[in-house]
Amino acid sequence: MKKNIKYIALFLLVGIGFSCTKLDEKAYDQIPADQFYSNKNEVISAVLRPYTHANAWATPSGQDGWWRMAELSGDQLAWPTKGPHGEDGGKWKRLHYHTWTVDEGGFNNAWNLMYWGMGLCNSPILNLESRSIAEMGITQEEKESYIAELKLLRAFHYLKLMDLWGNIPITTEIPQGTVSPDDYPPTTQRAEVFNFIEKEIKENIDKAPKLSRGMLGRMTQAGGYAMLVDLYLNAEAWTGTARWDDCIAAADKLITNQAGGQNGAMALDPNILDQFSNTNDLSKEVIFSIAYNYKTANFEPGFAADFFHFSQREIYGGGRNGNDGVVVVPGNYTTYDTDDLRRKEWLLIGTQYKFANPKDPVQGTVEYAGQPLVFVDNIRRNKSNSTVSNMSEGEENSGVRFNKYRLGNSVAGFVVNGTDTTAVAPDPNYNNTDWNIYRLTWVYFAKAEALIRKNGGVATADAVALINTCKKRAYTDATWPAHAYTVANLTLDELLAERGREFIFEGFRRDDLIRFGKFATASWWDHTPSSATKTLYPIPQRQRDLNAKLTQNPGY
Repeated sequence: MKKNIKYIALFLLVGIGFSCTKLDEKAYDQIPADQFYSNKNEVISAVLRPYTHANAWATPSGQDGWWRMAELSGDQLAWPTKGPHGEDGGKWKRLHYHTWTVDEGGFNNAWNLMYWGMGLCNSPILNLESRSIAEMGITQEEKESYIAELKLLRAFHYLKLMDLWGNIPITTEIPQGTVSPDDYPPTTQRAEVFNFIEKEIKENIDKAPKLSRGMLGRMTQAGGYAMLVDLYLNAEAWTGTARWDDCIAAADKLITNQAGGQNGAMALDPNILDQFSNTNDLSKEVIFSIAYNYKTANFEPGFAADFFHFSQREIYGGGRNGNDGVVVVPGNYTTYDTDDLRRKEWLLIGTQYKFANPKDPVQGTVEYAGQPLVFVDNIRRNKSNSTVSNMSEGEENSGVRFNKYRLGNSVAGFVVNGTDTTAVAPDPNYNNTDWNIYRLTWVYFAKAEALIRKNGGVATADAVALINTCKKRAYTDATWPAHAYTVANLTLDELLAERGREFIFEGFRRDDLIRFGKFATASWWDHTPSSATKTLYPIPQRQRDLNAKLTQNPGY
């Protein structure tokens, strides 16, 4: 392994891996490595750099990262063309209809972003491993902890790359000097990538820091166990070999043993809002997240771009609008029964009113300019009374909208509860909302599914208890008893439906549909079945043009 790295780039050009067009491109804004890692602050800055980059690919950030590929190909979310907006060369339609090609620019961008992030882990790993603790001003325990944390984070990158593309190259080095085609890494089969990720996690999990307030937004032992749950939950789909017992054991590390946490750090939140509010850094449910700090660092969550309407700032009293892009696929809204608080709290439908004046409707800006903005559960040209509904027929108000994560308000306004209206001041935590990657509810669901599948697809009492513990928070005490699951009605199909209701917007739907055998075979809204080869994306043609050692996935 090459450890004599002459230069490291501190910001955008560090450790770009093998995914960029010119691997020997001159890098600017650099510091010679022998002048860096000379004190603890510099070490920490290198360790933290991959996390800010993860905002670009692991979340709905306004960029073509893993999240868009994971969600917009499923049955819950879509980005339809709405009047003159959102056509974007047809790429959202191709995602929705599973008609993508090998030269999709968005796929290449996602590949680049994810391998870039992996390189941002490789660089500090190699530099930390090659230096003495005296040279860096840290202890041996700190050195081992930083390296373990970074290796777990690198494993997370590989897990998501494997999720999308299956067979991918593995590299733990940084290209040095002029890179020739002989230096490029070959395709590694998915089962081998799976084994590499599992080994990396197991070898480093005990050396990594524990989950605590001081580790928010960083990879910890708890995050490592959550990754193991993810690996084992999807093992049969990813490798052909089921690992249900291993999934249950890894989940129990978090649910029962509180492994990887400090002072009882992990617990389900008592309601459905705390883990998505702008103070969700206080949530005990969050295991691993992308953390934001708008108040002091001007680092803000990126999901507004994908989810918010052109006039969204008026709806919630903030300072951010969006592209009027992602909406809920028609029909999903009605899968929530009317008693379900998630339907009311996580989704926006109907006439939208101004936060500063709850009696004044927000106005549309395109088809409904000068008229009230009314979000509807369909995608068709309502203004012309059309009955055609598909990805090409939207208007600015088409589709139920995202309201799961809350940014808060930056101006004074009012909160309406029934007939009561309460004046509120600007929120001091405005725009600080962290984006959850793994939360404890997801671990509960994973364990329940593993128990059911291990039992031949029939629910067990333990599985029902796990799901009911989570679902109960979406109901009042009065309405809950009628909606509790039993071993008779918690079928696998119902579990998939409940996963959809609970984890909508969170990036898991494509994996769920693949695991339940419905991604390529099921129909939804205007989407018809595709083919089994679509459960893997094609290796981007631009990457194959650069690296002849990459093997294309079957069917492309």
